[in-house]
Amino acid sequence: QVQLAESGGGLVQPGGSLRLSCAASGGTFNIHAIGWYRQAPGKQRELVARIRDFTTDYAEFVRGRFTASRDAAKNTVYLQMDGLNPEDTAIYYCYADITIPWQGRDDYWGQGTQVTVSS
Repeated sequence: QVQLAESGGGLVQPGGSLRLSCAASGGTFNIHAIGWYRQAPGKQRELVARIRDFTTDYAEFVRGRFTASRDAAKNTVYLQMDGLNPEDTAIYYCYADITIPWQGRDDYWGQGTQVTVSS
């Protein structure tokens, strides 16, 4: 069973930085895409950044502030968040599009990590 484990959330002041990590584990699998979504209170879950092959897609509201990167050997994705503002407060979820041999392809989600930006 594939699992995504996030870490790195917390409380930060406006203008500060945080780095999120997400490691995929659980047997043999192939990652087609991996990245981050977020959900703020009362809002729908939205894409933050997603890495597919060698391309990274960013939401317009984080472009230039957040950087997603991947360590394929460790099945890990990172999200470096700089210039945080209160509007970035949300639960951040790791996401992966994964194929497990002989089981098929599916979307997997982490449990989420809280990011709070406040003075």
